[in-house]
Amino acid sequence: MKYNELNVVKNTTPKRIGRGISAGQGKTAGRGTKGQKARTGHRKLPAGFMGGQRAIMQAVPKLKGFRSIHDKAEVVYTDVLNMLKGDVDNFVLAEKNLISNPFIKVKIISRGELTAKINLKAQAASKTAIAAIKKAGGTFTKTAIPKKPKTKTE
Repeated sequence: MKYNELNVVKNTTPKRIGRGISAGQGKTAGRGTKGQKARTGHRKLPAGFMGGQRAIMQAVPKLKGFRSIHDKAEVVYTDVLNMLKGDVDNFVLAEKNLISNPFIKVKIISRGELTAKINLKAQAASKTAIAAIKKAGGTFTKTAIPKKPKTKTE
């Protein structure tokens, strides 16, 4: 370690404001003269406060409707599952372009006739879809959404 490589923090004390006129920061203590910003507690104004007039959040009307924060499940119908066989999960469904990607929620809905014997692993299915899968000789297992693999960023 060299003398010129030392990291020295300057020892400063805060200015002592409002301690009399001769101290340099006395009387108004750097706040100017009068007004809202010269008063105590002026920094604790609520967000959107506009000097006593109606705030912008109160002036803008509320929007109708509701938007859910949860992602919607992608739907796969039972008659489409006829072209599959064996074990079927999100990755197989994504490979056959039945869903956009394997890392989303999938719900199986009953439509048409299911003849293929499949062992389905998905996030959700309707009661009639589960009954159709069991009638065809297959099984339905509820699973969690597969996690995306972590990518290293260096």
